[in-house]
Amino acid sequence: MPGNHFGQAFRISTFGESHGPALGVVIDGCPPGLTIDADFIAAEMARRRPGQSALVTQRKEGDAVEILSGVFEGRSTGTPIGMLIRNADQRSKDYGHIARSYRPSHADFTYQVKYGIRDYRGGGRSSARETAARVAAGAVAKLLLAQYGIHARAWVSQVGEIVLDRPYAELDLDGVDAHPTRCPDPATAERMETLIRAVRKDGDTIGGVVSAVVQGMPPGLGEPVFDKLHADLAKAMMGINASRGFEYGSGFAAAAMRGSAHNDAFAMQDNNVVTTSNHSGGIQGGISNGMDIPFRVAFKPVATIVAEQDSVDQDGNAVTVSGKGRHDPCVLPRAVPIVEAMAALVLADHLLRYRAQGHYDGTSEEVQSDGVSSGPPQKPTE
Repeated sequence: MPGNHFGQAFRISTFGESHGPALGVVIDGCPPGLTIDADFIAAEMARRRPGQSALVTQRKEGDAVEILSGVFEGRSTGTPIGMLIRNADQRSKDYGHIARSYRPSHADFTYQVKYGIRDYRGGGRSSARETAARVAAGAVAKLLLAQYGIHARAWVSQVGEIVLDRPYAELDLDGVDAHPTRCPDPATAERMETLIRAVRKDGDTIGGVVSAVVQGMPPGLGEPVFDKLHADLAKAMMGINASRGFEYGSGFAAAAMRGSAHNDAFAMQDNNVVTTSNHSGGIQGGISNGMDIPFRVAFKPVATIVAEQDSVDQDGNAVTVSGKGRHDPCVLPRAVPIVEAMAALVLADHLLRYRAQGHYDGTSEEVQSDGVSSGPPQKPTE
């Protein structure tokens, strides 16, 4: 089953199913000597885990990460880092009724057609439970990026028709986790919570948008023409369960603009080239220009609902199916750490690829002959 690997220089391979014994990830390419903060990894996992509030699925999983290899005395050794997350609260009997039936808008039919066999317990490999492994790997990527002052932060900006329409510079992004919706605006967060609770009471689900921004970005990350930075970010986000759209910078709004209004003028600031606006979203020609990278990811409503729905079974017989088990009425709150993790994986990969080109050795900042900074910021000494 190909398609379980992501990245080139910082590469991950994930494995496991929703109701199997465990999930896991192997990270290959992590530089040696990186401090692997187990408490930080645990905190990131806690942000994604089920059962964390009344607004999400009540499946109880501790999501403790077991580090099996690649770390010695708290530091990465440069060899593959193996991480395991054991499943503890499976209720496979909740899925017996769809063992031969196809749930609307799930991967049941497509997996059956592709492989001729499927694990119907919680969706098997297609379950969002798989993203636990991505968050574990993303936590390591975040630790690497933090050494260079690069941070990816996400928040819920829309649930249904309730929209938080404020620039991220006006938001307290340190307070994203203060509310179970992960919306950093208290008044909007309360409205979102009320809506999610009403939707759950109706036995239905609802979608929304996660917004994010990458800050502390150096210029020069990205690989034309097929590995453009924004293309890899788009692939990473569209690979998250239930995602339906991605835009960065001016996004789809650019379609209604003129070039004279959309172009970002260059200027000098503290001996660095900057842009006076950021319609480009910090990326030009597929390469970062040093400005912030703001982006948004749209998520559909969860496909599992309580109401009966028409479908067919594997023999082509008409059936009705209804959702059982424990499911999120809205994926947005738990999608926030997943979006951050996938962004961190992309950025860590491109950072290491940039270093591999010989532009930056990790010990000093490169400066062009004209005095304009051209490389990633200096890595702080420990």
